[in-house]
Amino acid sequence: MRYRIEVTGVVQGVGFRPTVWRLAHELGLRGFVRNSSAGVEIEVEGARAAEFSAALRASAPPLSRIAGLVASEIPAVGAAEFAILPSREAGSSTDLSPDIATCPDCLRELFDPADRRFGHPFINCTACGPRYSITQRVPYDRPNTTMAPFALCPDCAREYHDPANRRFHAQPNACPACGPTVRFHLGSGQAPGARGRSALLAASALLRDGGILALKGLGGYQLACNALDANAVERLRERKRRSGKAFAMMAPDVETVSRFASVSSEEEALLASPERPIVLLSRAPGCELPAAVAPASADLGFMLPNTALHWLLFRQHREAANRGLEALVMTSGNLAEEPIVKDEAKAARKLSAFADGFLHHDRGIFMRVDDSVVRRSRGRTLFVRRARGYVPSTIPLPGDVPPVLGCGAEVKNTFTLTTARAALVSQHIGDLENHETLEFFLETLANLRAVYRVSPVAIAHDLHPGYSSTRWALEQEGIERWGVQHHWAHVASVMAEAGLAGPVIGVALDGSGYGPDGTVWGGEFLVADTASFERAASFHPVPLPGGEGAIRHPWRMALSYAMLAGGGSLPDRRAVRALVGRNSPSDAANVLKIRDNPALSPLTSGAGRLFEAVAALAGICDRNTFEGEAAMRLEAAAQGRLGESYPFAVTGKTPERIDFSQTIAGVLDDLERDAPASEVAARFHATVAAAVNAQVARIHRATGLTDVVLSGGAFQNRLLLEAVECGIAALGLRAHTNTRVPANDGGISLGQAYLLRCRLR
Repeated sequence: MRYRIEVTGVVQGVGFRPTVWRLAHELGLRGFVRNSSAGVEIEVEGARAAEFSAALRASAPPLSRIAGLVASEIPAVGAAEFAILPSREAGSSTDLSPDIATCPDCLRELFDPADRRFGHPFINCTACGPRYSITQRVPYDRPNTTMAPFALCPDCAREYHDPANRRFHAQPNACPACGPTVRFHLGSGQAPGARGRSALLAASALLRDGGILALKGLGGYQLACNALDANAVERLRERKRRSGKAFAMMAPDVETVSRFASVSSEEEALLASPERPIVLLSRAPGCELPAAVAPASADLGFMLPNTALHWLLFRQHREAANRGLEALVMTSGNLAEEPIVKDEAKAARKLSAFADGFLHHDRGIFMRVDDSVVRRSRGRTLFVRRARGYVPSTIPLPGDVPPVLGCGAEVKNTFTLTTARAALVSQHIGDLENHETLEFFLETLANLRAVYRVSPVAIAHDLHPGYSSTRWALEQEGIERWGVQHHWAHVASVMAEAGLAGPVIGVALDGSGYGPDGTVWGGEFLVADTASFERAASFHPVPLPGGEGAIRHPWRMALSYAMLAGGGSLPDRRAVRALVGRNSPSDAANVLKIRDNPALSPLTSGAGRLFEAVAALAGICDRNTFEGEAAMRLEAAAQGRLGESYPFAVTGKTPERIDFSQTIAGVLDDLERDAPASEVAARFHATVAAAVNAQVARIHRATGLTDVVLSGGAFQNRLLLEAVECGIAALGLRAHTNTRVPANDGGISLGQAYLLRCRLR
């Protein structure tokens, strides 16, 4: 018997062919296996050939993901052996593997003085190492990666061509004799510097002495300093002009992380997973890290080393200083709001103002990709940023539909390309307000279209005419273009993940999104399916004094909400007087003057604006130095607990309006009696959760719908999300939220593409 078997999915660069070779020999089969641009092609011949497909599914490599396996019986040809043939161009594409952290086997070799790869910063095998970031074309073969310039030495070549070796066709395979090298330079790196182990020692010494290091990581440059050195952290924060946003940190092991943060068994497994994301963890009592590491957050973002280069930095420091380097700040190497830098020349030009020294290497980065950020909640992993380790894993979609493109939003941008039966969501791109980030968007789109050989037949974009992604979409000629309302796309992103067609009760809470009625939406309750939506309810709209300026200055929204609570006049309350005093009476007078001018102060129902207003009234945060800072500080102030809710009201009919003016009055009452900000924050979170659950209950009674979808950036507030989910469960309804893409605007493109795809269907 002879069978032809075609396998698609993540089946290249993950040890699939060696597994096939070993399995064929175990079953006494003859034939061949080879990569193609479409996946893996296998032919097996022998008495047990019919057993092969099931055995392959059962023994597939851990990093593989079989999306399709089609077997068909063909005539036997009398093959004499089982061979691994050269790859074949099939005119189509296959899924790429994400970049994978250094595996335990490679780590043992890395630190074994008797091993020929001892101390080699680029050690890898078929179970680990760079994949997505180095792939220029498919099939995933060495000539199609940025490893092409490095010719294999005889020892590496023997491993590479030996099916019994774990480095068989490990495309980045190399050793100190034939692989990439590291170089250290002081300053901008113009003068010759140290190489190899000397470079690592010099970089470690720089960190030990309080310096800031720019190092070339897996998907781009990172900026590092000693996380326990308050002066170094403050200096990095000042140089990056990053006044409030938290820094990510790297530690050598979970035990070290546990000194600074509380780590559950689930979080420990996530830290040590092959994806190696940044995991948001609760700060441990008595944490000795300087406040400058994460001034706006109760959480700390930690990751473990994801490359041998990172491991060696910790080891070199231990050898040089006779004690371990306990934690490094490890943040993206970029200017504010620009994409991560990937090229040495650009790094020297753009990062020399931040870094005291550079640790370069000469392995090229084709796809730049930042670190992923996740958190655990109610037994699930939720994304804050989806990138390294997870991209380009695809999301299955129903049906067989021509490819489309979802362009995403303006901030936290991603785009989504679809294939016949799956969605490919790009890595985190960033804020498209910046020209460099728009170029990154176009670069990544061109790369993925070429690698996956996708030519979209239609484009979905946001309705906001000022978004760079919208403008770009509307400039494309000869292709169908379709605008999708922002909050419908949020809801649809969850529907795409969960395979829901609707109708559902959709709750989309975020800062702002373009509303078809000309107002700024953001606290929305939709009855939606894949064809249309109805706005069933929203937060009561209030003026946004000065438009976009009020987003950067939450104290303006605080005055706007205070006017609402005062029935049209500013209440004479201590918190209001303090707010005005902190921000100048003349500025406050101007805000009140423009508040009722629709041309200068559009109406907004944004949930984010409400959170920011309460944060400013409570004296927690008057100005956002990064998006969502005030809301984040308000969540931190609540200290993970809910209080007794404030009153709120519901007015109007279709859409109903949730009026929080009584809530604001209650906040002012509490502050008048000197209630601590933590109590106000806890009560406010309870109020919003109660209002959401009450509105969901009303829509359920009116429609009978039982699936409730929760999305939007406000649901990255864990306290709010969990309170709402518990309330929905108490109603006997089913809650769904984003688990494959972020709930923030990083998930918008998936929703856009899903709706457009359903429309074409």
